[in-house]
Amino acid sequence: MNKPYSAACERNSGPILQAITPLLTRSHSLLEIGSGTGQHAVTFARQLAHLQWQTSDRAEYHPGILAWLDEAALPNVLPPLELNIGKSPWPQKQFDAVFTANTCHIMAWEEVEWMFAGVATLLVNEGRFCIYGPFNYAGQFTSVSNQQFDASLKQQAAHMGIRDIEKITALAEQHGMRLLDDVAMPANNRLLVLIK
Repeated sequence: MNKPYSAACERNSGPILQAITPLLTRSHSLLEIGSGTGQHAVTFARQLAHLQWQTSDRAEYHPGILAWLDEAALPNVLPPLELNIGKSPWPQKQFDAVFTANTCHIMAWEEVEWMFAGVATLLVNEGRFCIYGPFNYAGQFTSVSNQQFDASLKQQAAHMGIRDIEKITALAEQHGMRLLDDVAMPANNRLLVLIK
């Protein structure tokens, strides 16, 4: 099949890789939640050869992810697990890192809560949970473009929208995690680094 392609993935993969590389030097196994096209998995795992990268997403995205994985033929990227937050069981194994990009604003808030509960069960102590995407601060948008993006999300579905960082950090604390770093990224995005 033709590989799916995301221009946004292509644009943001360099800055994300630069930000996560020093965070994952001691990690060995990483679960990616919402692997999407599979581009991030291939790009990051190629550079982070010490890390076993476990892809996951809803079943309908698996053929596209596998197309990227098959072409790259990297020994440290695993075929996708079926993970539909709130519906699928979580993997019965431990990871020392979890990564997700551009998921919190797509999911319903209840699904974000389920994601944090699930991550808390499979992340080892001192493990890192890295979340990439746009966030609001004190209920305020950080840019006009983020405000417009939020409006376009809500037009697609009422449950979507940019989340408040305060709600995310409170949710993390409920599940035994705390904010280790909040890194400014291009295009008004952030990389939140949580540690269990």
